[in-house]
Amino acid sequence: MSTSPAKPGKTAIVVGSGLAGLSAASQLLSHGISVHLLERAENPGGNSIKASSGINGAPTIYQPVEDTAFYSDTVKSAGKALFATRTKEREELISTLTNSSKGAVEWLVGEKGVDLSVVAQLGGHSVPRTHRGKRKTPPGVSIIIALLKSLKENAEFNLETGCTVTQVLKTGNVVRGVEYICDEGEKVAMGPVIFASGGFAGDANGMLAVYRPDLKGYPSTNEPRPGSQTLLTGVGAQLLDMEQVQVHPTSFVDLKDVDNPVKFLAAEMLRGEGGLLLDSSGRRFVDEMQTRRVVTSAITALEEARGEGPRQWDVRIVLDEGVYESAKSHVDFYLWKGLMRKTTIADLGPGGSESIKDFADAAARRKTDLLGRKSFGNWSLSDPTAESVMYVGRVTPAVHFTMGGVVINERAEVLGAGDEKIEGLWAAGEVTGGVHGENRLGGSSLLECVVFGRIAGDEAARFLASFRIQ
Repeated sequence: MSTSPAKPGKTAIVVGSGLAGLSAASQLLSHGISVHLLERAENPGGNSIKASSGINGAPTIYQPVEDTAFYSDTVKSAGKALFATRTKEREELISTLTNSSKGAVEWLVGEKGVDLSVVAQLGGHSVPRTHRGKRKTPPGVSIIIALLKSLKENAEFNLETGCTVTQVLKTGNVVRGVEYICDEGEKVAMGPVIFASGGFAGDANGMLAVYRPDLKGYPSTNEPRPGSQTLLTGVGAQLLDMEQVQVHPTSFVDLKDVDNPVKFLAAEMLRGEGGLLLDSSGRRFVDEMQTRRVVTSAITALEEARGEGPRQWDVRIVLDEGVYESAKSHVDFYLWKGLMRKTTIADLGPGGSESIKDFADAAARRKTDLLGRKSFGNWSLSDPTAESVMYVGRVTPAVHFTMGGVVINERAEVLGAGDEKIEGLWAAGEVTGGVHGENRLGGSSLLECVVFGRIAGDEAARFLASFRIQ
């Protein structure tokens, strides 16, 4: 087993190359700390590179209205029931997330050169606060590319892909490094460790089967791969909220490959910008601006599609020309992939025509929406006819995100028994639990990665400055 070269007392290990890992690495380098980043996939970026709706931030110069409700919206989304346990600790995590959101957006824009000037209101948010850029590139791709470019320009950054961590090395209560395996064999890397390895939504036959067996048969937006939380429980980390798994209400059903269990996400911003949902008879059945949990529950209350591989439902997402123009880069991509099609209202049948007429009346403020929707984004069709252009795709709920994971505090320190911090070990992103409760707001995944990734990097640098691993 070979030991990777490292500068004693000057190197930190980051596990995972999604946004949390790259944010942590960026902070470490800013403190003069060398970074050894390990990624089990062949290419960096993790699930963060797939993010398509944006990153939350408040208050920012890009928001069209005053925003003082981010904390309260997040608490409401998390669910009151979970606050029966670790109330103070959960509040501290949410406070850290929301209070640091303005700085997170400013860091990406000001220091990394990412355009985040377009703001949308997503489901569960009381005002627009989810930021993305003006160009065609989705926000996840833009952010990951910018951070990777900056990191690779630094000679103190070492990235190894196709390498899986197999064990966390710990002496006493201090983590000293990790063992990992690559194509060339087993290796050891020494130094304090930041875990940013993601969740277990793709671990259908492993952790997901243990904690949420009721989701068996659901499709997923994640590639099949095992969760990594057990590596951390192996050195004493606590787990929290492991049964809290988010099923995203809208993933595309590819009509050319209906039975594929891995789905492509239909970005939440499609609904935020004005899209509506219709059941198989053309009827609207939910306020599309509700939280992901509420919209998913409304869909799964419908009759399940029969004779298809995964468990899925026959629901259509429908956009008019106004929504298309505001989400053009996304929709053009979906059209190119064959996940959406351009058609007319006549193609949606009598039920769909009536639903769209009622929706247009509500969007034009001629009547109150019967389902309670108040925000209609950029829907512009006021007087629909049979020939009015629509953009349509079939969608279904899919396992998307795991809110549970290892317990951390507001300094991203991993906590063991009795909430004692495990020295030399931090975690950020989806591998952690306690930040989102029973429902994550759209746009808060990228935010969590930046906020707690940067904190973890700062804390690991401070640790190295005061404690030399022997």
